[in-house]
Order: sequence, then structure tokens, then C-alpha cells
Amino acid sequence: MVQVIRAETAGFCMGVDLALRKLERLVQNGPAAAPVCTLGPIIHNPQVLKHYADLGVQEIAEPEELPRKSSAVIRAHGIPRDVQDKLAKRGVHIVDATCPKVKKAQMLIHDRTAKGERSLILFGEPEHPEVAGLLSYAGGEATVIEAVDHFERLSLDPEEDYVLAAQTTQDRTEYNRLISRVQEVLGSEVPVLDTICDTTRERQREAADIAACADAMVVVGGYNSGNTRRLVQVVRSLGTPCHHVEQAHELAPEGFAAAQAIGLTAGASTPKEIIDAVEARLHSFFDD
Repeated sequence: MVQVIRAETAGFCMGVDLALRKLERLVQNGPAAAPVCTLGPIIHNPQVLKHYADLGVQEIAEPEELPRKSSAVIRAHGIPRDVQDKLAKRGVHIVDATCPKVKKAQMLIHDRTAKGERSLILFGEPEHPEVAGLLSYAGGEATVIEAVDHFERLSLDPEEDYVLAAQTTQDRTEYNRLISRVQEVLGSEVPVLDTICDTTRERQREAADIAACADAMVVVGGYNSGNTRRLVQVVRSLGTPCHHVEQAHELAPEGFAAAQAIGLTAGASTPKEIIDAVEARLHSFFDD
């Protein structure tokens, strides 16, 4: 009998759930004549984005593209400060759906760098929208690195003061490695901001626990979702075969022919119905 071990933490996190609730209320209760827009994708899940596009929600890339008298929903990843200022000047109705954990990280970075006396070292993905927002709250110089190895290649002034922070969905184990290396090179007095979301940590920990006792693992979520990709990295770092899919039909039985235990988890922006469909498909491979 093949066992499918489903993570309790799989699916929407608090920040995603809050963002979608705000968007849903606006779609249901907003004035019919006022377009509802999101500045960039509200979350990183193509199926959710299509659902709201079908309801008439417009995804806008730049503030200048927003229609007059529209409502602009700030996505869960947050936006840069100058972009928010542009929205306010255009007179649009702003609905801030920034994840509270991202907002906390923005404020921590601002508080520790506001006077420009410390340079920020940010552990994250340079092209990720959350990172763009976090950098905008740095009062001085800022550098983004994606891995501990990248830190080794930086030309840092040992006389300069630094502060270390991380994108909220980063791998906690890798962040701890980076903390140790930064403090070894720059000194133990370098402030370290605790900006990785607790939910992200717990999701990664549970994924690792399941991967350790599974023959194969499935991670469900958008291919452009940073926190989903991090789950895949966590699983593969343990040597467990891992299948990253967005929807159930992408799975084939050949990938699980020898499995007795299959792990299942999902990114923070993956709807429950998609996870349910993936679990049902996995069970269908072994119904006979």
C-alpha cells in the first residue's frame, strides 16, 4: 500500500490569504464603474491570477498605466516606496495587500539603515518583486546576494558598518550559514535582522522531515514562486527525488513506480483545490 504523506503546512499562508481576501472584497463590493487593478501579480500562482483576470481584475505593470479612478491593490510581495508615492499622486484608491511579514521586514530595514550609517547586505533573489521593495527601504548602500558563495566575491570595506537581512521566503539553513560567514569576516557586531517568515521556516522544516522518510516528493506551486522553489531546494538537498508541478495533470505514474511513501507539500500561494487534485492523482496511480 503506497502512502501519501501530505504536509499540514501546504497551501496558502496568512499573507496570501489576507491579500486575496482584500482583492475578493474589492471585486465583490467595489463600484462597478471603477476598474480593479493589481500592480504586478498579487501572488505568484498562474491559476489564481487567471481566476481573477476572468472576473475583470487587470494586472498593471507600471503606475502610469493605471486607469483614472481605478482601485490599485498592492500585491502581497509589497512594492518600492517610490512606486507607492506615484500611486498616491495619481489619485487612485490604494488597497495595501502587502503581507504583514514583508511589511515588518521593510520597517526593520528602514529602522536600522535610515540614517545611512549602515549598508545593507540582503540575502535574496535580485529580480524578485519583494526584494525590490525591501531595497527601497534601505537608507544607504545595499547589496543583494543569492548564496553564501556570492558573499565571498564581494569587495567589502572592513571599516564600513553593515546590517544583514533576508527576503522573507529564504532558506533558514542557508541564512544561518551566511550569518556565520558574515560575522566571521566583518565581526560579530554586525546586526542580523530576523526577517525570514516563521511560516516559511515551518513549511521548510516540515518538507525536510517528510522528505527524510519518503521515496519521492511532490512540491506544488507556481514555477515563478520563490518560496515554492525554495521547498524544492530543501527536498533535493536531502537527496530525495522531487517533482515540482503547478497542476495535477503534469504528474506521470512512471515517476513513482518504485515508491512506497510519497511526500506532498505546496508553496504559500497554492490553492487547496489544486493540492487536493494532486493528492487524488497520486492515489490514482496505485488504485489497482
